[in-house]
Amino acid sequence: MTSLLLAIDTAFERCSAGLLDLRSGAIVGCAEPEIGKGHAERLMGVVDAVLESASASYADIARIAVTVGPGSFTGLRVGVSAVRGLALALGVPAIGVTTLEALAAPHVGGGKPILCVLDAKRGEVYAALFSADGMQIEAPRALPPKALQAFVAGLSQDQTIGLVGTGAAIAAPVPQPRANVVLTDEARVDIAVLARLAAQREAGEPPRPLYLRGADAKPASATAGVAFGSESTPQLLL
Repeated sequence: MTSLLLAIDTAFERCSAGLLDLRSGAIVGCAEPEIGKGHAERLMGVVDAVLESASASYADIARIAVTVGPGSFTGLRVGVSAVRGLALALGVPAIGVTTLEALAAPHVGGGKPILCVLDAKRGEVYAALFSADGMQIEAPRALPPKALQAFVAGLSQDQTIGLVGTGAAIAAPVPQPRANVVLTDEARVDIAVLARLAAQREAGEPPRPLYLRGADAKPASATAGVAFGSESTPQLLL
């Protein structure tokens, strides 16, 4: 049987799982139901269904990937905990990918640097900046919208910035005098994109939820990602 990468995303409204054939580079199984909440109850059933659709088993999994945040507080804990447990049980590496790079990745290659911004509420946004070829320029950070001017200060003044994420409209007026274009204002991780990002990198520390502000702040290194190459209403991680 083929060597598979299992990708899991529970960061937002969807409970997603996908299988990437590491030899052919093809997605051989995928399910992305939009459930809002209840990730803990649904996730393993989604994974089982994806494996069955690909005529595969857990023994075929060679590595596992998961979104680590920022995103839904409960959803991320469910996804990261499940992946760590599976990786330990199967004896395979687990890889964390930030939601910001996963959301930015589909828009790389258009000749524009990408500023991924999520509305973090409390007068803040979560932001990460990527070059036109996908290299991380500024690591994920929580900051007030007015600070985005300094956040993109390393870019040339004549570069048009592509904005993605739920905070795109908040960010659009700020990084001046540059031109800005909103590419998407949604937070919907493509599970195939997540899988391919994870396939390109070496495994490091086991993934942990990414905290960007407050007393629980942890360093970005916990995500193991450096570049592309009670169930209640979901809240962004504090």
